[in-house]
Amino acid sequence: MSHLRNLWQPWTRRIKLDSKDRLPYAVQDEGVGGLPTPSPSSQTQAAGRVAAIDQRFWRALGRWGQPYLFILPGFLIYLVFVLIPIISTVRYSFFDWTGFSEATFIGFDNYIELANDRDFWRAIGNNAFFVVFYTIIPIIFALFLTSLMTRGKLRGMAFFRTGLFIPQVMSMVVVGIIWRWLFTIDGPINQLLTLVGLESWVRPWLGDFTFARYAVGAVGSWVQYGLAMVLFLAGIQAIDEELYDAAKVFGANALQQFRYVTLPGLRQQIIVAFVLTFIAALRVFDLVFVLTRGGPGKETWVTSYMVYEETFRFNRAGYGAAIAVTMALVIVTVSAVVFWVQSRDDRNA
Repeated sequence: MSHLRNLWQPWTRRIKLDSKDRLPYAVQDEGVGGLPTPSPSSQTQAAGRVAAIDQRFWRALGRWGQPYLFILPGFLIYLVFVLIPIISTVRYSFFDWTGFSEATFIGFDNYIELANDRDFWRAIGNNAFFVVFYTIIPIIFALFLTSLMTRGKLRGMAFFRTGLFIPQVMSMVVVGIIWRWLFTIDGPINQLLTLVGLESWVRPWLGDFTFARYAVGAVGSWVQYGLAMVLFLAGIQAIDEELYDAAKVFGANALQQFRYVTLPGLRQQIIVAFVLTFIAALRVFDLVFVLTRGGPGKETWVTSYMVYEETFRFNRAGYGAAIAVTMALVIVTVSAVVFWVQSRDDRNA
């Protein structure tokens, strides 16, 4: 408000001139009502003052609006490709719509049907199962790798970091095709088991009703640990080396140093890694699509694949939108709870 007041103050001074700033008048003749008529020099001076005020106004407006001009292109892209689709998805979740025909408003019927859909709850259970492989195991494995790579100077550290991070940057379709070949009945995994004398373990892993979920989950762990490892490597560099020196002075071994120095120092990174990998576990689609198509039966049936099936196979776009909105609310709720607990602990600390 003070900025706007300073901006418009010259205009108020034009209207309410005090005695010192009053323009000189040269009375040449009596105007309407006996008022004096300003001389040509006075008119030129007034026009120059108005031009200066206008120039000052546009200069101040440019300084105020320039940052928003820089973010405008990114905001327009975000608006077109993120915000508008989200709003459309929420809207169509209240409609009976095939994706092609005219949408018919049905209120909360899609959500009521969803609450009684056994396939949906089975998909929720599979997503919860994959949280272990997408979140818990990658974080533990990444902490282990981080502790190994930071205990001392290792030759070729950049090579190890790059190699271990490669699964995270690879396309999930490519990852799925590679692992589908590895898991085939005559693939390298079964050949290795046969070579070491474990023929009883040879099986079509992705077609086995018992081990299909574990096979898909193992691929997810292989993909996700790289992200957590990079976060932890960045965070451990911010931990003061004097804390480790003090722990060594008091006789702490490597495990105690990791427990009492490394883990508390990586608390923020662990929370970020948990949220990101948890979201990945609830959004998993591409690996399931390439590896199993939700099978065998519905052993690897997940919510994202259910959205795909309902929308594009059964032409129930409204019902698929309801599933997507429900999962988005779950993700937002869990993320908000995690960050709220984090902020509360930070305040208490």
